Order: sequence, then structure tokens, then C-alpha cells
Amino acid sequence: MPVADYFSPDYASARVQFRSHAQRAGASLHTYELPGRRGPRDDVLAIDVAQLGAATPDRALVVVSGTHGVEGFAGSGCQVGFLADRLHEALPASACALLVHALNPYGFAWLRRVNEDGVDLNRNFVDFSRPRPSSTAYEPLHDSLVPIDWQGDGRRQADAALQAMMTREGLRRFQEALTVGQYTRPTGLFYGGTAPTWSARTLADILAQRLPAAIRRVAVLDLHTGLGPPAYGEPILIAHGTAERERARRWYGPEVRDLAADESVSAQVVGSVGDGVAAALKDRDVTYVGLEFGTRPMLEVLTALRADHWLHAHGAAAEPSLRASIQQQMRAAFYIESPAWQAAVYGRVADFVFRACRGLAEA
Repeated sequence: MPVADYFSPDYASARVQFRSHAQRAGASLHTYELPGRRGPRDDVLAIDVAQLGAATPDRALVVVSGTHGVEGFAGSGCQVGFLADRLHEALPASACALLVHALNPYGFAWLRRVNEDGVDLNRNFVDFSRPRPSSTAYEPLHDSLVPIDWQGDGRRQADAALQAMMTREGLRRFQEALTVGQYTRPTGLFYGGTAPTWSARTLADILAQRLPAAIRRVAVLDLHTGLGPPAYGEPILIAHGTAERERARRWYGPEVRDLAADESVSAQVVGSVGDGVAAALKDRDVTYVGLEFGTRPMLEVLTALRADHWLHAHGAAAEPSLRASIQQQMRAAFYIESPAWQAAVYGRVADFVFRACRGLAEA
């Protein structure tokens, strides 16, 4: 089966292909349906989980796709390849693999990075019983990022204001202020929400149900797109201690970039999936790495995000052609539909699966 065939043109097709290959591989399948929401063709939206490997494992590999909805095209394709090429056979005899398909099924289906509530799942894993993280860095940016007018003078003025900020502060500081996570603007970019989302709660349930206490060592690969050089998967470590940091570099090599040390193409974030996994699997040896695959230049990706947020904040009366154009812009910002890009991404993921399997085999 050609690698390009692992990748699907939409969420509904990706879900069918994932489930079909999971059944062929002999995986046990578990479905968590998103309540009250449907896809563009009135299709079911769900997180599907495939589990393979040892019946009574003491270690596990977890591969997550679609944390950021529209980024699921690449992640889903790699999970299908995992199943079609039987990569689970590289696992140690005492290990299992858990493939979490489309953690944000709504965003995947509707070509949004955020979920059904406009929440960025990778900013949602915070303790909402405590005061929310500060949004002061984001606040001065919001009105320019999501202007009321997208096609006239308001848009031009907003673009000029953002360009002035980037010139004044530098691109990296601008990125940090923009992407760290904000909790005051529900229609804004990188919004972390006011409570745990359905996806966040469901991920915690999946980990509790599928990874029993006997599993003491867990490797997590979370698949993302949109930042960095095209098709290069930067391994981004979110570590919660020295032991995890050392283990990640031992397993995956010196190319691992520690987010906390500001080594990554990504700026530091709050409330990441890595934080959620650590909280759900406390007292286990967890090694969490996000693989971030570049697509298009960062400012082009940012423009697509701004257009999408404008559409949902102020574009209720937008012409169907403009709505469709913005959706296509989002798809193109996070997924390169070319065999070369797809092969490079899948090859990189397969390589890291094998590295994780070797790491899990440590005594």
C-alpha cells in the first residue's frame, strides 16, 4: 500500500480507514462519541482508540493524533501506517500500544484548530480550581488578531498594527506573547477555556481505563503540524523532572528540544496535553514528546488562524465562497497534500516509534 494512501481527504474518511486498519491488525477498538455534535455530512464525531500488544502489559506506547483538529490529517495518516505496517510488532513482549485517533474530532471534521467550544486543547490542561494563568501578554494583540473587518480598512489597520508589534518586539517575543495561552477571550487564538473540555476529560478516562496500574512506563508521541521546516518533525519534550528529560534524550537522541529551556521552534505554553498526561499518569515513568511537522511559513499559518477566528467571531454573514476559502486556507496551512511530504512525515513518525520501542525495552 503506497504511503500516500494512508492519508485521507477528510475526517469521515480518516475515521473509516483508521477503524478498518485497526480491525485488520487485530486491535481492540473503543469509541468515545462526542455528544450533541455532528460532522459536515451529519456524521458521528468520536475519539477512536485502538489497542494492540501484550494482554497484561507493564509498559505502553501511546500515539495521539488530532489534538489540534485540522492537524489530524497528518497524524491520522501516520496512525493508519502504524497499523498497516504492523509497527506494533517492534514493541517489547511486555508492552502494548494505544492509538488515540482524533482527540479533537470536531476540529478535524470542521477544519478548525480549536474544539467545539473554541478551546485550544493544548492550553486546556490546567487546574481550573485555581486562578487561571495570566492573559496579559495576549490582551494587547487580540483586537488586531481578530478584527471586526476582515476584507477592508479594518483588516489593513490590524495587519499594520501586528507588523509594528513584531518589528518592535521581535518575532520570537511576539510568538511567545501570542501562543503561551490565554483565558480571557473565547473568540481569540490559543484560548484555554474555563473548565476541562470533553476531550480533556475523555483523554483522562482513556488513560485510566486502558493503562492499568500495572503499566509503570509510558512513552507518548503526540503528532502536530504547522511549525518549523517543511516535513521535519521536531521532537519537543515537555518534561516534569530531570529523570524524564534524561530518559527522552537517551531514547530519542540529542535532537530532542526541551520546551522549558526555550530550545524549540514552539514557544512555551501552559496547560499542554503533556501536562494532562502527567497528571493522569502520576507516579508512572512518562516520557512525552510532541512531534511538530512544518508546513508553511509561520506568518502564513497565522493568517489562516486569524481568518478562521474572524469567521467564527464576526463572519456570520460571510458569503459561502469566503467561508469555503477560509476553510481551505486552514486545511492548507496544516496539511501538505503531496506524496513527498506525506512520506517524510510518516517515515519520521515510524522512526520515532522504533526509538520509543527500544526505549521501552530498557530493563
